[in-house]
Amino acid sequence: MKTIFDAATREELILRIGLVKEGSKPVWGKMNVYQMVRHNTFWNEWILGKGNHIYKQEFLGKIFGKFALKRMIKDEKPFDKNIPTSAPFKVKDINGNLASEKDKWISLVNEYEHFNNPAFIHGFFGKMTTEQIGILVFKHTDHHLRQFGV
Repeated sequence: MKTIFDAATREELILRIGLVKEGSKPVWGKMNVYQMVRHNTFWNEWILGKGNHIYKQEFLGKIFGKFALKRMIKDEKPFDKNIPTSAPFKVKDINGNLASEKDKWISLVNEYEHFNNPAFIHGFFGKMTTEQIGILVFKHTDHHLRQFGV
């Protein structure tokens, strides 16, 4: 199972991030290329514990979260297309500095080499093991890169 904590996997993702270009069109979904990259930088900051994030599991997550997580990360199958984005992670700005945002995303991917955020609680899945986080981060990153054909 691929995980963000594997150096070769991080390098593969970084190479793919480098292929994201201005004007890239989504294969599915509503985000433009800048919104997708910004979504990923913000999401990874959340996982890594950068910024002022509140870690709290939603009520529905307490009921269904563990089941949903196991289903999503049980095998190599990529995430389904058009999974809804949680409100805090929706990027409203449609324009920005794509090159700068890509550099930030790559920097954040590299930070997983020394991951340490024991306070992390996913809003739906709840408390997760480091192994679960590693698989989820890989699959989330892969999902959005596939969304833009890379």
